[in-house]
Amino acid sequence: MDIVKEVLQKQKKDLEKYKPITVQKHLEAVLDEGHLMVTDPNYFDDDKFKADIEQYLLDLTRDNVQLLINSIWELPTEREEEFVVAKLPPARMALPRARKLPVPKPLTKWEEIAKAKGIKKRTRDKKVYDEVLDKWVPTYGYQRFKAEKEKDWVLEVPQNADPNKDMFQEKRDLRIERIAKNEISRMRNIARAKKIQTLRTGFLGPESASAKELVTAANIAKASTASVGVFQEKLSNEKQARGIGVKELMPGKKRKRDPITIPGEKKRNIEIINKVLNKKPKIDLEKAISLQKAEARTERESAAAEEGGKKKRKGKGGKGGKGFGRKKPKGGQGKRNHSKRDVGRKRR
Repeated sequence: MDIVKEVLQKQKKDLEKYKPITVQKHLEAVLDEGHLMVTDPNYFDDDKFKADIEQYLLDLTRDNVQLLINSIWELPTEREEEFVVAKLPPARMALPRARKLPVPKPLTKWEEIAKAKGIKKRTRDKKVYDEVLDKWVPTYGYQRFKAEKEKDWVLEVPQNADPNKDMFQEKRDLRIERIAKNEISRMRNIARAKKIQTLRTGFLGPESASAKELVTAANIAKASTASVGVFQEKLSNEKQARGIGVKELMPGKKRKRDPITIPGEKKRNIEIINKVLNKKPKIDLEKAISLQKAEARTERESAAAEEGGKKKRKGKGGKGGKGFGRKKPKGGQGKRNHSKRDVGRKRR
């Protein structure tokens, strides 16, 4: 009989591993095959949950997944190569995005012009045949610069130019300046596309800037003070920008001095006084306790010093005329440690 019971128990345990595919719930679960998602509206069983959390969650997950698999098997299927796949329907629920939608990149000024005029970007060949050098040279890159240097090995000096002037250095400087101007234009286009305010004058030197741009830059620098340029001294032969005021020339928000009036001044002073008088004093408890402890310590020390002086005087005028009224310490007992401060009187 024991063998029969063992076999039955083993069979029962094996059957518990393979549960039936039918799942019964009080409320029907909401299935979304498009997202492969199940929403279970039923309440938790608190007793089972507190008794064994892991087992309860495992059983609940198994039932919900079984419902989802049952619904997937009911969908239409098709054969893809050697596999049978189910056609998922469109999703029913709108899931929130983890991040915001990507914003399209703003067009630069040249891209807007090219789009309006229908100009398309052409791909250039990596190498071009140079008739002067009689060989193929790269279209761009440092090898292209070396080819130009090899081709322009001699430069003509103009008639009105200084014969001692280095024309190669001048050509190099012009090339660097041209690259810098193109970079400034590129950055301005990016700032304009992103609606970022930039300086009106930009990065201009005295050689490349015009007279009007220099006057504008001087007026902006003059007005960039606390007094908006009222108390700035005028330079010799200084000119004012025609038809443009200081406020229009200044970058960013228009600056304006507030008019000073008696009622406004009075109101401002009253606000300052109220702000100062209504402040509550800050109490530092730790500092107050430390001060009180220090005062108590000094009082104890002074009281101990007075008592010691009285006893000393009393011992000198007592019976026998002895200088001290206590026994001599034995074996080094009662020695005073001068490194430590005595607080009060020693008791024996």
